[in-house]
Amino acid sequence: MFWRFEMSCQDEANDHDHDHSHGHGGHNHSHDAEADTGLADSLHSQINIDETRCLNEQEAGSIKTVFKAWHDRLDTTQGVYSDADEELLVFVPFTSMVKLRSIYIWGGATGAAPSDVRVFANRDDLDFDTVGQCSPTQQWSLVAQAREPVEYPVRATKFSSVRSLVLHFPRNFGHDSTALYYLAFRGEWTRLTDAPVVSIYELNPRAADHKTPASESMGHHTIS
Repeated sequence: MFWRFEMSCQDEANDHDHDHSHGHGGHNHSHDAEADTGLADSLHSQINIDETRCLNEQEAGSIKTVFKAWHDRLDTTQGVYSDADEELLVFVPFTSMVKLRSIYIWGGATGAAPSDVRVFANRDDLDFDTVGQCSPTQQWSLVAQAREPVEYPVRATKFSSVRSLVLHFPRNFGHDSTALYYLAFRGEWTRLTDAPVVSIYELNPRAADHKTPASESMGHHTIS
């Protein structure tokens, strides 16, 4: 079942946050994901990695390499690099409904690391022509010369029902190309069913619609 959330840029105009602060290094908590990634409440297992994509990446599909296990978070041999200019536009779909708590971002300790990020919840329709015209759900100025991934807590009320994220990295700290080596997400998730459950309540039942001992004993007759 395909879910699509639509919101115009005008609807978002007065509903966004810019956060200069940063953190450091039923609903379900993925303990299996923690064992695999080393990150508590990791949403790694809920990322549809095969469907992730990035606009303006030098090598097609390289964005998939940034969703690493925690013990590989400092690996700079695999990552994504911008091509024509500094901008990157990253699309991250989830396989469940996510209540996001924080985002981990790292582009290395050089000037190629992204300096800003603008995050949009449930906006798969964006591209470079439209992203600059829309207000993000939340945005941050990123830490310069970070030696490891930095955790950026989100405003939980704005990320309580997330099916996908778009991360716009508009610039870096002075390099010709932007580098991104690690992306991770923490939070809770709720499994989605393939189809909605519909309940029908009969207010005035008709006798013909219900079996009775008498009708069952009569059997079925076909008139040709």
